[in-house]
Amino acid sequence: MPTSASATPGSSGPALSDLMLAAAHNVRAVLSGRSLSDSLAQTPAGLRPGAQAISFHAMRRLGLAFELRAALVRRVPPNPLFDALLLVSLTLLDAACAAAASTAPASSDAVTGATAGAASGATTGATADATAAAATAPTAAAVAADAAGQDALRRGVPVYAVHTVVDQAVRAAASQSRLAPYKGLLNGVLRNFLRGRDELLQQALRSPRGRWNHPGWWVKLLRRAYPEDWQALLGAADEPGPMTLRVNVRRSTPAELLARLRDAGIEARLLGAAGIVLARPCPVQQIPGFEQGLWSVQDAAAQQAAALLAPTAGMRVLDACAAPGGKTAHLLESADIELQALDADAGRLERVAQNLRRLGLDGPHVALRCADAADVDQWWDGRPYDAVLADVPCTASGIVRRHPDIRWLRREADVARTAALQRRIADALWRTVKPGGRLLYATCSIFPQEGSLQAGQFAQRHPDALRLPAPGQLLPLPGQGAASLYDGFYYALFAKKP
Repeated sequence: MPTSASATPGSSGPALSDLMLAAAHNVRAVLSGRSLSDSLAQTPAGLRPGAQAISFHAMRRLGLAFELRAALVRRVPPNPLFDALLLVSLTLLDAACAAAASTAPASSDAVTGATAGAASGATTGATADATAAAATAPTAAAVAADAAGQDALRRGVPVYAVHTVVDQAVRAAASQSRLAPYKGLLNGVLRNFLRGRDELLQQALRSPRGRWNHPGWWVKLLRRAYPEDWQALLGAADEPGPMTLRVNVRRSTPAELLARLRDAGIEARLLGAAGIVLARPCPVQQIPGFEQGLWSVQDAAAQQAAALLAPTAGMRVLDACAAPGGKTAHLLESADIELQALDADAGRLERVAQNLRRLGLDGPHVALRCADAADVDQWWDGRPYDAVLADVPCTASGIVRRHPDIRWLRREADVARTAALQRRIADALWRTVKPGGRLLYATCSIFPQEGSLQAGQFAQRHPDALRLPAPGQLLPLPGQGAASLYDGFYYALFAKKP
């Protein structure tokens, strides 16, 4: 990975070639099984904002890039980093073509949020060179892809002039000794794409992976589970989710925080009892009150957990899979309770502790323990809980719009494997619930195997479980009012019969 950002001549920001190379490292990491968040954390700070924008765009268009690569290159290049650079280049080049075929503005500094002059040649579709514009006009076969590309422009993806993408991609390859031998191949592949874009897109869009930018098995599962909504769900996965805050009501009120946001020039509105949705995402350091613990970032769907479990003063509560601690904190904000939080990962459990300290919620009434929630005999003292939150591990298929790498990290077998783990945890935790107490089963998944099917099977296995009203499956679908602000989540609430 580049260790520094070489500035583009005449600009104050990093060269597009450096950003593309950094994004290629991130794509390579994801394809090798590493999360994009972990990889981005290793990206040099000067490159990170622009590289993140390109990496997120690449994740959201990777299915199309896979299909285009298969058509343009007979064999997958033997160098994984070059292969990743090729994929990144194809996603950027197709976005550039869509911009050139559109009248939508496409200045890079406006749409990426990166520094002005992040790369030479960043421009609008209207000012792209005439040759590129003519070569990429939206003929019949390219209309669907261009429409997707124009939608991407409205989402703020990085867009540059066609010739700039090709030039900077080749420069990126030439800058690395292990990639330099492939720069001619890269140049030829990208120019062949420009010459044959119409036919290539027509072929690529026949594949579910190319059309929907998700693995074929993922498309199949959603089509089966949601015959009326699967297309909208796949499309919504490529729309960045809103930034939602949860007010720490022990330190502020929604009205007070809204006033502080207005004073800081941040447009926002109230959502629910303690949620605030920002009109535009902001770095947390730019939002007043973070260090003072006045709020946390938490999606509106995740904010439902505390209200459903409804703890009251004096209750003994268990958060069984607590990290990173958003729901743990919300429970403590809601009532004066005795809370135990578990997580199997000591590093992630430390994040819970850090969050609680920032929010002023730590103290003797809170116990954190690193333990496997399913191994009850290892950590339970035998005293039953009034309320248990089982926010179990899942495929995270409901939060793909925030973490677009998830779709490429998961495998079809993960669904059944994760469901088996969820069953084991839920069954074990049921032992710890007192008669008359409640267990809230929660996942950030939209696969029924982890939601409705899992809850139904749990009820069948436990005759003493009384199903209580709960939202069930929340879907991140557009056009559903406040519900469209939610990530994909599933909730089932059970009471233990006396």
